[in-house]
Amino acid sequence: MKLLHSYIDGRFVPGKREFADVNPADGSVVARATEASSEMVDAAVTAARRALRDDWGRYGVRERAASLYKVAEGIERRFAEFVAAEVADTGKPISLASRLDVPRAAANFRVFADLIKTAGLEAFETETPDGRRALNYTVRRPLGVVGIVTPWNLPLLLLTWKVAPALACGNAVVVKPSEETPATATLLAEVMQEAGIPNGVFNLVHGFGPGSAGEFLVSHPEVNAVTFTGESQTGASIMKACASTVKPVSFELGGKNAAIVFADCDFDATLAGMSDAVFLNTGQVCLCAERVYVERTIFDRFVEGLRTKAEAQNFAWPMDETATMGPLISAKHREKVLAYYRLAREEGAEVVTGGDVPKFGDARDQGFYVQPTIFTGLAETARCVKEEIFGPACHIAAFDSEEGAVALANDTRYGLAASVWTNDLKRAHRVAPQMNAGITWVNCWFLRDLRTPFGGAGLSGIGREGGVHSLNFYSELNNICIRTE
Repeated sequence: MKLLHSYIDGRFVPGKREFADVNPADGSVVARATEASSEMVDAAVTAARRALRDDWGRYGVRERAASLYKVAEGIERRFAEFVAAEVADTGKPISLASRLDVPRAAANFRVFADLIKTAGLEAFETETPDGRRALNYTVRRPLGVVGIVTPWNLPLLLLTWKVAPALACGNAVVVKPSEETPATATLLAEVMQEAGIPNGVFNLVHGFGPGSAGEFLVSHPEVNAVTFTGESQTGASIMKACASTVKPVSFELGGKNAAIVFADCDFDATLAGMSDAVFLNTGQVCLCAERVYVERTIFDRFVEGLRTKAEAQNFAWPMDETATMGPLISAKHREKVLAYYRLAREEGAEVVTGGDVPKFGDARDQGFYVQPTIFTGLAETARCVKEEIFGPACHIAAFDSEEGAVALANDTRYGLAASVWTNDLKRAHRVAPQMNAGITWVNCWFLRDLRTPFGGAGLSGIGREGGVHSLNFYSELNNICIRTE
């Protein structure tokens, strides 16, 4: 069985003990990873700092961009391996991994390689108090060593979304992927090596959070910044660990996202879009819609239509091209989702469809599947309406006015994403800016331009990533003032 080791200073290093990499589709162990010790994390940070001083720190913008292009080419050259590893780690359908996760990983490196070559900065000619002139201009410098902690739901996509801009800006990184999904991060380390990325620029430490590699990394005094995607509670813990050294942080956290469906929407297109928004990746996307507000005149029709979409989900084996829904990531996470299914019933929900575990009569019964589930009838104060479930589930409620719909959608401590479905252009422009969300889609969902800002407010995070916003986080912007006369 393959052993997945940490990657430190250009070589793979065994950890202190092994842990299982489990395939969520059938509960089988597909690999074993070795946990990094605090000494290994320290060695990774030391290697990153040396690379900044001796190797990577001497690369110019065009040299760094050329290196990122080589990484993108390496991902594409080993495309099938990345897809297979992503499917085995997460259980997601191969059609999703090959259409979204792996192509986007390569695209992340190309986008930020292109961007760093063209990103401009400010310059001002300044009149001085004594009537002379000065020139003020800005330069971009790397932060230093960046700690990157990534989740299990889109492990390769979100890892490269952070690594690419960090390297583009001239930083060195130490990455801690989720213990649930260590395989594609290890493959990326191999690609980094093949692409000729200098030793110490990209380091990988496997392990867990508290008392393990994650805690050792985010609390390390020589780590200059931390970026994290994952649960809001974990983000709060990381913020505490970073506070003593006042590290800059970038957090993309959870969401309890709302969708507003108006009666004048393109009904069939909206149903298709909302089916993705609720059920894609088994609902394990921070952007998924768990609260759906539908104008009363089409409420019954919409509920029936989404029920049909839910019951049409195909639970074929993940490597089957016809599969549309995979398992949840783990037995622990399945129990969390099922607990919310039980809670919804206790809170008075009507279960339109789902709410249980599917049965297959084969090895998939040892996996971590749940049924796609739709609830109605809950009060807006119900926990299942307020708390993130992170599974293939939503609650649908009716509304009677535009103002009422906006108020319902914004009644949350989260602020990550929203969607508005209407054929009235004036209404779209009126409603979308009122949504308390980092991104609002109109008549679409999960459509991204990588140059635009991405992030949330409240419990959904701190900061923005994407385009120049990523470059600004991974850089120190220094002003230089020169008297010219």
